[in-house]
Amino acid sequence: MELDRRTAVTVGLVAASTLLLGTAASATAGLAKLMAIYKTPKDAAAFDQYYVSTHAPLAKKIPGLRSYEVSSGPVGLPVEPGGVHLVAILEFDSADAIRAALGSPEGKATAADLANFADGGVDLMIFDSKPA
Repeated sequence: MELDRRTAVTVGLVAASTLLLGTAASATAGLAKLMAIYKTPKDAAAFDQYYVSTHAPLAKKIPGLRSYEVSSGPVGLPVEPGGVHLVAILEFDSADAIRAALGSPEGKATAADLANFADGGVDLMIFDSKPA
């Protein structure tokens, strides 16, 4: 069965959420981040307008969110443009807090919204962070 892009994004998101919510508790204390790496969409202007007007306001309602940053301008590799349009970094108290947030009604609504605009695909990563 061949999936269209929107269905593939939704299926990938559901699989990622299931994996993230089912993983073992984080062994380290401290801050944790959820990084969303959005691939180049079909229509960058439409993506940007939707992200700012609809998706970001949804994400800002996720419980436990401490900070929310997005890239500004082109995202690329050191020597050439990459296939990434936007990077968002959401900060929480812990990886467990991220998992709980993704399982909340606000987290589920934000995750479900990805299928409405992220037609280039999105990779979600969760990690604990510490000063280097």
